[in-house]
Amino acid sequence: MSLHLYDTGTRTVRPFEPLEEGRVGMYVCGATPQAAPHIGHLRSGVIYDVLLRWLRRSGYEVTFVRNITDVDDKIIAVAAERGVPWFAVAEANQRVFARGYDLLGCLPPTVEPRATGHVPEMIVLIRRLIEAGHAYAAGGDVYFDVASWADRYGALSNQRLDNMRPAGDTPNEDAKRDPRDFALWKGAKPGEPSWETPWGEGRPGWHLECSAMATKYLGPEFDIHGGGVDLIFPHHENELAQSRAAGDGFARYWLHNGLLTVDGVKMSKSVGNVVTLNDLLDRARPAEVRYYLASAHYRSLMDYTDAALAEAVSAYQRIEGFVTRAAEIVGAGDPDGELPEAFTAAMNDDLGVPQALAVLHETVRDGNSALASGDEAEVTRRLAQVRAMAATLGLDPLAEPWTAAGGGDDLRPVVDALVKVALEQRQAARARKDYAAADEIRDGLTAAGIVVEDTPHGPRWELKRS
Repeated sequence: MSLHLYDTGTRTVRPFEPLEEGRVGMYVCGATPQAAPHIGHLRSGVIYDVLLRWLRRSGYEVTFVRNITDVDDKIIAVAAERGVPWFAVAEANQRVFARGYDLLGCLPPTVEPRATGHVPEMIVLIRRLIEAGHAYAAGGDVYFDVASWADRYGALSNQRLDNMRPAGDTPNEDAKRDPRDFALWKGAKPGEPSWETPWGEGRPGWHLECSAMATKYLGPEFDIHGGGVDLIFPHHENELAQSRAAGDGFARYWLHNGLLTVDGVKMSKSVGNVVTLNDLLDRARPAEVRYYLASAHYRSLMDYTDAALAEAVSAYQRIEGFVTRAAEIVGAGDPDGELPEAFTAAMNDDLGVPQALAVLHETVRDGNSALASGDEAEVTRRLAQVRAMAATLGLDPLAEPWTAAGGGDDLRPVVDALVKVALEQRQAARARKDYAAADEIRDGLTAAGIVVEDTPHGPRWELKRS
């Protein structure tokens, strides 16, 4: 089966057919960095990284755009509360987002545009909307006229215009023709950042920013637009309306990932249950956290619990354990080998990562059986499959960045040499049947956090995982 994706716009799983054969343009709503990211933000980052990797593995050349909304009502409010410049808030938090993406092995986007760098493109888009009769200036602001798009507004979120609430996005609601009209441009206010436009000084509205940046880098029509399910309305609905009203085809497929709760409760500062990446890194390594965040289907609601994270840690370590042991015997092999058909079918079925992981773990079990029986040919075959599948998900234990994070620092060769000396002494004690001395050496290594395993190929060791 070829790749099929669930399109929010049609509310169906449909075949993925890119605008241009062999190429994909993908835009994902990135950070609005008014605060450091929580694990819901990072789950989204991992999900779209898996999609990016799968598209590339499927042979597509992908232009991946992930924006930064670096000017926004929330950023301005936080800056005012702290008494610091708005750009300092955005920049500091954006660096934390970037660090989080890097730690979790997310590939960098082709381009990561900032809203403040694309005001000229926004001005052009506003002018096109006004000239087409879909926008108007009033009270220092510029608004999108939803009544001019009434027969199509609400299609993405499956709503009727008559049932929609007022936009409530500016203090100048009385200036609007219709309370459901949304702001394209917000007039300047004291202490806020502003730019000069034909309609007066001010700053862009949130929805306008993404339409301008997406079409700047991907053209008037492109393949995939992604983001969290919480963005369907009003953000993505408004992006779609203003872009189509201006004459652009815009996104052909709309993908939305599910949200993340904590012990069944929505994350909230007021509740005090916001979980950050640092919270997870106190309990697991970055590769294990990535495994956890990728393991549920991208459209599902994911509920974080410590127990669920612990299960993911164990699952990843089973993969890592087989890959490490197999590579010691038959060599690392090539992670770009052929994928099992069942894995490919799962990924092509709306990015079915849970089913794909089931295939991966079944292959690990077969590989461990081959290790136990000493069938090196089968070990080699299974190792190639496991590494290919894990690499596709960004989880190959022998690939960057996990090799460095998993014990590949400068002290590893030193520790390896010292442990080998101890193991040689243990083997010598066993050869002369001094089992008490052999056990004492093993117990000493265990106390130092080094796990020794006796195999048909001789003893091997690894650092004990917490």
